[in-house]
Amino acid sequence: MVAGVGNVFLGDDGFGVAVAGRLAGAALPGGARARDYGIRGVHLAHELMNGYDGLVLIDAVQRGGPPGTVYVLEPAEPDDDAAGPALDAHDMTPGTVLALLRRFGVRLPWVTVVGCEPADVREGMGLSPPVLGAVDEAVRLVRELLAERLGGDGRHGGNGEGTEDGRHA
Repeated sequence: MVAGVGNVFLGDDGFGVAVAGRLAGAALPGGARARDYGIRGVHLAHELMNGYDGLVLIDAVQRGGPPGTVYVLEPAEPDDDAAGPALDAHDMTPGTVLALLRRFGVRLPWVTVVGCEPADVREGMGLSPPVLGAVDEAVRLVRELLAERLGGDGRHGGNGEGTEDGRHA
């Protein structure tokens, strides 16, 4: 699954939503599907409980680079299941979603984050020029990651059907 997250009312925090919107409905490698989850972390967690081959999470991430820098990150699993953040359905960050899944015994085979360094996350709609310019690069990286992880060239699939073992991409 490809999940775009973020708040479109906070400028560049809407990066994941923009990338997911660009990918939605497109034929993706391995039959993966892209969806915009915005700030609906509970819905994302619930969907991931259905069994997926992996997750590409797209989000704005602050790592200290120049605005518009695109990162590919492999989040580390915590050593202690109890160390996850407290559940607050009104503030389900990507880390909280993954911690919740872990608490319920759901282990995704792999999780990769495609993130972009924001320039401005103040109230307001629309991406800043450097972050808007990074959307195409993120789309390319997501396709590349899916091809590596799931196989396929993106010309077929994207129909929402599961794999042979009933899991989804």
